[in-house]
Amino acid sequence: MASEFLWYIIPREGAYPWEPEGRRPVDLGYLQQLAGTVERLGYSGALLATDLYDVWPLGSALAASTGPGFKPLLAVHPGLIAPTLLAKMALTFDTLFGGRLRFNVVNGSTASLREFGLHVEHDERYALSAEYWSIVKRLTSGEVFDHHGRFYDLRNAGASLRELTPVQEPHIPLWFGGSSPAGIEMAAEHVDVYLTWAEPPHLLKEKLDRVRERAAAHGRTLRIGLRVHLIVRDTEDAAWAAADRLLDVTSEATYARQLGVKATEDGVGWQRQFRHGGRVPAHARDLEEHPNIWPGMSLFRPGPGTAVVGSTAQVVERLAEYQALGVDTFILSGNPLLEEAYRVAETVLPALRDHG
Repeated sequence: MASEFLWYIIPREGAYPWEPEGRRPVDLGYLQQLAGTVERLGYSGALLATDLYDVWPLGSALAASTGPGFKPLLAVHPGLIAPTLLAKMALTFDTLFGGRLRFNVVNGSTASLREFGLHVEHDERYALSAEYWSIVKRLTSGEVFDHHGRFYDLRNAGASLRELTPVQEPHIPLWFGGSSPAGIEMAAEHVDVYLTWAEPPHLLKEKLDRVRERAAAHGRTLRIGLRVHLIVRDTEDAAWAAADRLLDVTSEATYARQLGVKATEDGVGWQRQFRHGGRVPAHARDLEEHPNIWPGMSLFRPGPGTAVVGSTAQVVERLAEYQALGVDTFILSGNPLLEEAYRVAETVLPALRDHG
């Protein structure tokens, strides 16, 4: 199938938004402008990640100001909202906005979930997630049923949702990334699009082979998506100079915070992003581990820590390598989000579509 391209929207926006001086003022009007731009430029939607704002009011506001071409991918932690209530929220959203909702399943970390009163260790998080999303899938497909599981005991679930006719079939799509054996097993059995953060292609191939093997064991096939940051300029030297500037403007406090996150984070995917070991190089390119593949973003911000850095032709070539591994969905970003959405849409995407 043809590749699908999404952008990224969060309220921490700017040239280097992990530092206060690198952020620009952002209000609802700005975020709606960004969403409208994403739609006009031909992206199929955007990932709304867990950040300062809750994704439900933000997603509703952006869906209301855009058309059918903008499909929000909402990041949701299983277990923080009762599955029947989440299904009602999702079916309401889809009814009002024409079947545009997609879920990005986020399992979080043991430490972060304790803030919300959810005390589950690493593998237990995935067991909870598997049960939770199996329920949500049935509810958003219109079923009414009883469920007796490890975490949930539901009676006549879905009865109150009968008049909310599902818009999407067979259910609201689930997108999910997990790199541990427990995460891969959960993905293989339950999700529709397996998401991964960028890594050197040979490492990613090994992981995707395991994902496909486990999906086949469940009689399933999955679409493959890649979440990656881009630093793309007219020339390779200019792109690496932009990466060098990010090192220069980042504070020691931010570097220390990220090292602290690394020490407490139990997610395998996050550990795989921290391949530099926390070393802050004199030059960004000192961390280049495959042509144009740079894990330095994890020095600044949580989440996906790898960027593709290079000229337009080089970025297209690297993304085409991922396409060759079976990636058909890309969630892209660049800072600032608004300006880089234009740059990528006008340079990288046409060439990548032609390449595909």
